Amino acid sequence: MSQGRVQGPRLLGRQSECEALDQLLTDALAGHSQVTVLRGEAGVGKSALLSYLLGQVAGWHLAQAVGVESEMELPYSGLHQLCGPMLDHLDRLPVPQREALATVFGLSVGPPPDRFLVGLAVLTLFAEVAEQQPLVCIVDDAQWLDNASAQILGFVGRRLLAEPIALVCAARTGIRDVLAGLPELFINGLGDSDARALLLDKVYGPLDAAVCDQIVTESHGNPLALLEFPRTWSVADLAGGFGVPDTHHVVSKIEQSYVRRLAALPTETQLLVLAAAAEPLGDPILLHRAAETLGVDIAAADPAIDAGLLRIAGRVAFAHPLVRSAAYRSAAAEARHRVHLALAEATDPQTDADRRAWHRARAMPGPGEEVAAELERSAGRAQARGGVAAAAAFLQRAVALTVDPPRRAARALAAAQSSFYAGAFDAALGLLATAEAGPLDEFQRARVDLLRGHVAFASGLASDAPSLLLKAARRLEPFDLELARETYLTAYGAAVFPGLADIILEICRSIRALPPRPGAPRPFDLLVDGLALMTTDGHATATPTLLRAAKALAEIPLEDVLRWGWAAPAASSAVWDDDGAYAIPARQVQLVRDAGALAQLPIHLSALGVASSWIGDFAGAAAVIAEADGVSAVTGSPIASYAALRLAALRGRKAESSALIGRVVDQAASRGQGMATIHAHWATAVLYNGLARYEEAAAAARQATSSAFEPWISIWGPALVELVEAAARGGDAGLARDALERLAETTQPSGTDFALGIEARCRAVLSDGRAADDLYREAIDRLSRTRLRPERARAHLLYGEWLRHEGRRVDAREQLRTAYDMFVAIGMEAFAERAGRELLATGEKVRKRRLEARDQLTPQEEQIARLARDGLSNPEIGAQLFLSARTVEWHLGKVFTKFGIGSRRELPAALAEEGRPFAYA
Repeated sequence: MSQGRVQGPRLLGRQSECEALDQLLTDALAGHSQVTVLRGEAGVGKSALLSYLLGQVAGWHLAQAVGVESEMELPYSGLHQLCGPMLDHLDRLPVPQREALATVFGLSVGPPPDRFLVGLAVLTLFAEVAEQQPLVCIVDDAQWLDNASAQILGFVGRRLLAEPIALVCAARTGIRDVLAGLPELFINGLGDSDARALLLDKVYGPLDAAVCDQIVTESHGNPLALLEFPRTWSVADLAGGFGVPDTHHVVSKIEQSYVRRLAALPTETQLLVLAAAAEPLGDPILLHRAAETLGVDIAAADPAIDAGLLRIAGRVAFAHPLVRSAAYRSAAAEARHRVHLALAEATDPQTDADRRAWHRARAMPGPGEEVAAELERSAGRAQARGGVAAAAAFLQRAVALTVDPPRRAARALAAAQSSFYAGAFDAALGLLATAEAGPLDEFQRARVDLLRGHVAFASGLASDAPSLLLKAARRLEPFDLELARETYLTAYGAAVFPGLADIILEICRSIRALPPRPGAPRPFDLLVDGLALMTTDGHATATPTLLRAAKALAEIPLEDVLRWGWAAPAASSAVWDDDGAYAIPARQVQLVRDAGALAQLPIHLSALGVASSWIGDFAGAAAVIAEADGVSAVTGSPIASYAALRLAALRGRKAESSALIGRVVDQAASRGQGMATIHAHWATAVLYNGLARYEEAAAAARQATSSAFEPWISIWGPALVELVEAAARGGDAGLARDALERLAETTQPSGTDFALGIEARCRAVLSDGRAADDLYREAIDRLSRTRLRPERARAHLLYGEWLRHEGRRVDAREQLRTAYDMFVAIGMEAFAERAGRELLATGEKVRKRRLEARDQLTPQEEQIARLARDGLSNPEIGAQLFLSARTVEWHLGKVFTKFGIGSRRELPAALAEEGRPFAYA
């Protein structure tokens, strides 16, 4: 056995499960974190297996929690149980994480922390504890965990890797699929022979064989059912036959058994057991105080303790989670109200005012304005500790206790807003219906429309969202012009995703009709006005405003990034501003990371991934995409794979790219996302131009630039670039010239080197003689002044192809060598092969590059290596990538092995951007 392990008794019929848990501990002690969710029906033996596990962890740091049904609405209540004993390690956490946990646990006052920053803090806390002593975290009845705690545990469980940590949870099937995606061990009933042995071990005296078989059959091997039947059925009952209607589930039989055992206890004992069931923290001092308020001596708990139903020591605990649920569910409403009132009075109003208010609310037999008002006041404090989900829970309960129609409507509107921010969309819509049933003024009704639009947009009902948001913006104009302008921008974004051209035009006309804002225009005003002008009046009119916007948006503060920063890169994209297209999302990603607003991070990472692909930093783009996917999986905010599409198309791996494009097109069709479809067609055009399959490239580019998507297609000038090249190479000069004219409408007003360099390259493809030569040179010169290596490499390729067809083989080789070197260094495989074929046609042989160690790095390893190269410590890298410091160290070890290096000092050379030089025969 491993050090610190004690061999305990095996459970009947559970040899394989016990061996799995033993192996889990062995692996965790070896530094390979282990996570398992025991799933099964109530009473099947999950808690017994957790008890077995407890017997094996002598010498470990132990953390335990139990989900409580009555506390499901209180965010972080489960996490409080689990992490409370570890808070002496809090000072070792990075400051943002330390402050987040201190706020959540009421140790300090501050703004509500982002839930995923709390998750990162818990991950770091676990890792810090495990550095000193192996850590085992055990959570029973996980199906009753509050959503925030369950989400945090899922977050942590998916990121544990190289720490001596074991996280084992037990969750009942058929109630809530909590902790989905974590490794699972399904616990089934015992086999007939083991079930019979367990039953007969608890039956005193003979038992008719037929009756025994019937009990075993009806129990389905459920151990708790087998143990409870002999306790609640007399010998005479068993001898005379056993029959429980098959329509009753085993769970109800077991709970009924506990209910009968509880009912046999003295009245005062039942009341104390109910108080313990209603108090989730297991605090014996709080139970003592509540007992005094109830007028019951704490000694009245002894019969429950003697019956094996309850334990009172350092904390109050039930023998089985079903005892708690049976005690609470079977109690009369009056008794529950009385117990919650006693718990409220026993709770310190200074240190735990919010939980006191919650108990008071539970104690109310009907509406009560005083308690509703207290809940409303507590909502703000609860939000500071538990985020908007906590505020939503308090406000929802306040609505239920409110009679006065205007107050009820106002509270329902506030609760709906908190529920929306917490991601509880169905609850938000239900509360909006409650608000609409009461008297609302026009401003409140406008806010209802606004929330409905936000819910539709956030939940993927994109076809409804634009019209709802447009309606809300118009209704908001008389009351709050600033909010109306922001709502119009959100409506614009909601309409762009599905490609609703008519609504986009209507939205932009409404923006143009707004009265001008006094004073100098802010970055937000320039952005909104520029996008509206581009749609209503065209690129030439909008470009001056959008150029100013692109420059101003580079320095917007965090609060603006969080409110409307998702739209900021659009200005740079529209005016061919390559510097802003990269700098704006790069800065916004850093701001959002630093603020811990992780729920918004994926959309900014996606924009940065696209920009990284544009400049030819494929490894960086892949790392950013991997991070975005990881954050999206945690936050539940998936976004379309725009960056992945762009990267795959430029890499030019046909099988990989085609599969991704097909998935995006299918998803876009099912979700009504026209923007994703355009991205997919654009990616297809790039892919096929690289493969020199020009007819297919032209067909895809025509779909991406279809007039069906006007009036905002001009922002997709890059797709017109692909159409010019594909049509010209495919012999359709008319189509190519038409695309060039449309492209020039976007490039000429912008006047940037990016815009004019791309236009010169496209004009060169359609020109002859000296004019073509001059245009190719102009394109290369202008694109050389940008960071857009892929576009410059393509200019060299097109120039080299033209020179070869002109018979200028020596000049062609020079351009084609440059293009080939750049394509290979960047990783543009299809274009590299196209350049290589052209070089061969000039009579020059090309040596293939051998696989470098860097090509073998995973996206996460690449990202960790880059951050380490830039001087970040392991804890700093972990904080950015939602990993523990030890996991970062483990990944760096793999990076060093693949590179054949021994320290961080060697990373800059190993990660050299330009790659190795290439030789030609």
